[in-house]
Amino acid sequence: MKRTLTVGAALSASVILASAIQVSAVAQAAPVTASGKGTTVTQRADLKSLAQSYAPAVAKALGLGKDEALVAKDAVVDANGAKHLRFERTLGGLSVLGGDLVAHLSAKGKVLSVDKATEAAIALPSLTPALPADNAAKQAKGAVQATVGVTVDKDEAPIKEVTGSSAAKLVVWATSGTPRLAYETVVEGIRENGIPSAQKLVTDAATGEVLSTHEQYLAAAATGSGKGVFVGSVPLTTNYTGSTYQLKDPSRGNMYTTTLNNKTSGNGTLLTDSDNVWGTGLVSSSQSAAVDAQFGAAATWDYYKNSFGRLGIRNDGVGAFSRVHYGRNYVNAFWSDQCFCMTYGDGASNTHPLTELDVAGHEMTHGVTSNTAGLNYAGESGGLNEATSDIFGTMVEFSANLAADKGDYLVGELININGDGTPLRYMDKPSKDGGSADAWYSGIGSIDVHYSSGPGNHFFYLLAEGSGTKTVNGVTYNSPTSNGSTLTGIGRDKAAAIWYRALTVYWTSTTNYAGARTGTLKAAADLYGTGSAEYNAVAAAWSGVNVN
Repeated sequence: MKRTLTVGAALSASVILASAIQVSAVAQAAPVTASGKGTTVTQRADLKSLAQSYAPAVAKALGLGKDEALVAKDAVVDANGAKHLRFERTLGGLSVLGGDLVAHLSAKGKVLSVDKATEAAIALPSLTPALPADNAAKQAKGAVQATVGVTVDKDEAPIKEVTGSSAAKLVVWATSGTPRLAYETVVEGIRENGIPSAQKLVTDAATGEVLSTHEQYLAAAATGSGKGVFVGSVPLTTNYTGSTYQLKDPSRGNMYTTTLNNKTSGNGTLLTDSDNVWGTGLVSSSQSAAVDAQFGAAATWDYYKNSFGRLGIRNDGVGAFSRVHYGRNYVNAFWSDQCFCMTYGDGASNTHPLTELDVAGHEMTHGVTSNTAGLNYAGESGGLNEATSDIFGTMVEFSANLAADKGDYLVGELININGDGTPLRYMDKPSKDGGSADAWYSGIGSIDVHYSSGPGNHFFYLLAEGSGTKTVNGVTYNSPTSNGSTLTGIGRDKAAAIWYRALTVYWTSTTNYAGARTGTLKAAADLYGTGSAEYNAVAAAWSGVNVN
């Protein structure tokens, strides 16, 4: 379960706008609660239009240059009319990587404050690159070619062959350091294990220096009945064509599941059945893993909808699709924004599919993060990205409440990926996995994001359940604090609501742990009031993982 993106430091600024803009009655008519409940697809479109209508005023309040513009990405309107508008930034029509921001407006439309991914002024002497686009694409391709046969990342097989590259796209790099003109290029290839690779590189438009690289294939999830490998016997909503049943759910954005039949490319073949009874619970039935996958997608959809009013991963009412039986002996699962799909390998010996429920919720939450805060997948923001997926994967599991897979604070406990029956991660004491950090320290941004997620996971457990020994659903936990404090939890649902609001309203692509603390305190104040028990619990839980 792995992603690789870029990193920076989260900063914020406050600005005041003297006058408000008037918007249409239609746009004003879609207030939602602080948790995001109650919006329809049409209302979401109205809210995005609302955000765009405020873009010139927000740009003016920020003092953006005449060549800069804001493009609306998302919007949240509270029940009291307060608005939280998320924007991407452009300079001379070029996308600014690391230029994203969230503007917070009063009910009357006055800009009260802005959380920005970078404080750097986005101004360049010229938008004319020194390197032609063709040369930049060749240099990016060469940078990947240089890694052929070399293990760059212990979680990825080396590149075996580079097969091509996209045209280089001119952008502005502002994620870290001084903003500069850059190119974005996707270089495709094949890894030594047969898995396709698509690496997105950002290179300096003057020197060709590689500024960032990450893998696009994001490693790391009628009423019928099904029996899955992990979910057990479950109901499935399917589609009847008049002659056959399809593993496709019209009630959840037409999400569906396909089989790749051990291939590693393409969308796969939609699964169909004559009697609407799917799988046997055994891996010998190709449908069993598909039952897990389809149910996992549905459970993730239901959790986000029922908890926050979110209609699908992009909040647009469109269901993602799932692919099972990816490759051979592929011990992983991954979400991809490019295909808007979830993919599962069959594991060791093709007999241990990665289709556990919290894996599905974890991986698909990467899609939610990509469509909200866009947390960079490196450094502290990368740790927060992974923690977000662990947290909501766990919440999906608790929400589904299956007899075969009861909710717990263990990540991937059923897939036995370690071969000894242990889970991938422990939220009550992350260091039990042998690599994760229990608490924040100054160098945490330099370790693998799966391990730097530890303080975020530990914070969430402490906020939800408190410190010390506790048994939940038959599993015993014993969570310490870094400062020796004794904490009482506020419950999973409240803890998740606070994290979700911070993710969707306050965090940006470069938010670090200090920024996460600030954002969750703001979220707790919004939901429960400044000085409330919940607000104080958030502060205490962060102190319990050394984020002060």
